[in-house]
Amino acid sequence: MEALRLDWAGGAPRLRPSEAMARQGLVTTVSSRAGTAAVVGWVGSARDRAAGVRGLLDDSGRQGAALPVPVGDYAAVLVYGDRILLSRDEQARIPLFFRESGGRVSAVSTSVRCLGSVTELEPRYFCRYLTGNMAQPHSDLTPFAGVHRVLGGEVVELSLTGQMRSRTLRRTRRTRRTTDPSEPTADGSCLDEAAQELRRALETAVGRRMGTTTACHVSGGTDSTSVALLAARLLAAERDGAGDLVLLAGRFSRGELVAERPYLDVAMEAIRRHTPAARPVIVDADDVADFDDFQHHAGDADEPYAHAFRAPFWARLHAAAAELGCDTLLTGCGADPVVDANPYHLHRLARTGQLRQMTEQARAWAAGSERGLRDIVRAYVVQPAFPLAAERIAALRGGGTVLGGLGTFNRPRWLRSGFARAHGYRDAGIAESRFVFGRKPEQALYDAANYVAAPDLLSWRRARRDGFFLSHPFLDPEVVATMSRLPAAATFRPGRPKAVLREAMADLLPAPIRGRAVKVPFNDLYARGLRIHGDELIALCRSARHPLIAEMFDVEMLCRAVREAQLGLGDSYSWDRVNSSLALVAWLERLGRRSGEPGAAVPVTAGS
Repeated sequence: MEALRLDWAGGAPRLRPSEAMARQGLVTTVSSRAGTAAVVGWVGSARDRAAGVRGLLDDSGRQGAALPVPVGDYAAVLVYGDRILLSRDEQARIPLFFRESGGRVSAVSTSVRCLGSVTELEPRYFCRYLTGNMAQPHSDLTPFAGVHRVLGGEVVELSLTGQMRSRTLRRTRRTRRTTDPSEPTADGSCLDEAAQELRRALETAVGRRMGTTTACHVSGGTDSTSVALLAARLLAAERDGAGDLVLLAGRFSRGELVAERPYLDVAMEAIRRHTPAARPVIVDADDVADFDDFQHHAGDADEPYAHAFRAPFWARLHAAAAELGCDTLLTGCGADPVVDANPYHLHRLARTGQLRQMTEQARAWAAGSERGLRDIVRAYVVQPAFPLAAERIAALRGGGTVLGGLGTFNRPRWLRSGFARAHGYRDAGIAESRFVFGRKPEQALYDAANYVAAPDLLSWRRARRDGFFLSHPFLDPEVVATMSRLPAAATFRPGRPKAVLREAMADLLPAPIRGRAVKVPFNDLYARGLRIHGDELIALCRSARHPLIAEMFDVEMLCRAVREAQLGLGDSYSWDRVNSSLALVAWLERLGRRSGEPGAAVPVTAGS
């Protein structure tokens, strides 16, 4: 989807935002004596987008100032009298790409398809994509040769003629205390202090994302209910009644997910106590299954979309919010790794020689999660230290099936070894493992968490139709910074996940939700989807005609993997690898069938 485009006409830059998306408020253009800024999304506050863009234009125009990247969900192109800047926020929800050759950029767009050539693909990208579902947003590579991604938090500087000057990664300014919280002398004191910090950060994150008509996804879980409750409180405190609230939920009357209905009812009642005018919108989802209309959801995305299998459920909710005219949709997605206790703290204890403390905490962790001590140490101490070796050992132990032993980085057996060797799969796996674990796995967890909030590419592709972007308060930089600096003593309570969040929301969360330890997963939706669509997915693979598919995959081996997943073999890691590969097949098959022409646009030049 092309929300804005920058190209050159007669040697002069020409900035063209989408007229249709500008009318919806999804693209904001501001001009001053300094230049012109076009921003997709919002900077600073979703409600006052023009002010945020003006601030970005003014601040970024200060020569030589290494300013931090402001908070928001945005991609920005800023044209000044002497240079051009391309920028994205650190969370990288909204894409931005540029086509470059010989050090000169010839075009910039939010659509990679509009810049790339279907006859000039980049095989290294596909190896990187197939190492895991976090590969795309933090890699410069794109599916098309010569087209590059502006990374999250990056500022790319060009001359007015498009010559590349610099690429700089900047971090968001995060409020930090002068000292981290000390280890508690009493069991509850550190938890109380941590809860107060998280509450302040989360309230700010929700407030800056609220629009005129805000939809909140409500599932009955701790995360989504917390976001909706804070939104309701903030609306109730507004004297002028400037906003409306929509409570959006998917309801199931059969299968495992029917067990969530009592929690959903309790959550809705609690939220409406704060804002009685909030409109509950319950979407019956019994007829939804994963992989519904898979070729459409996977094939029409700008680039391969690993979570396309789950798109039917989210698309149903998005459509309901769009019908009510919502201009933003808040979700609890992404909360699990951010606000739960960080298990890689055990790795820090091990590498700093605190083996006794590591063993004691690993035992407590095992007891609290009903897992064995050996499993805990292997997952959070050994695996981060030797990720590829640990996966190879697991693969040897798992043998016998296509999915057996397949983890996050191992080469799937259906990816041809010759293709993997020729295009750097091993290097891609190393790069991905370094990103996921880093030198400090306990910190890398938060960076990786930013890229596993599933429905973002769906939200982006549907934005022009829906009129809003999906937004993630739990992935706000200040929320992440708050949790990342807390000691394990404040966050870890055996048998009580997300202890800090529960304490932070103690005055708002209803007791049944505050006290629940587990939530029903969407496994039933996935299993039903494979039962219904398994034969279609296999037929898709066998009928695929794009030459890269046969070069890349052993198609019959991939079909066997689909059959094994249908039978319930494998685990979430191996199923992710199947889902990603199927999405890539669908994407390549439809690559040349969709026009990449941009929609209507209004030309804008610097100073106009």
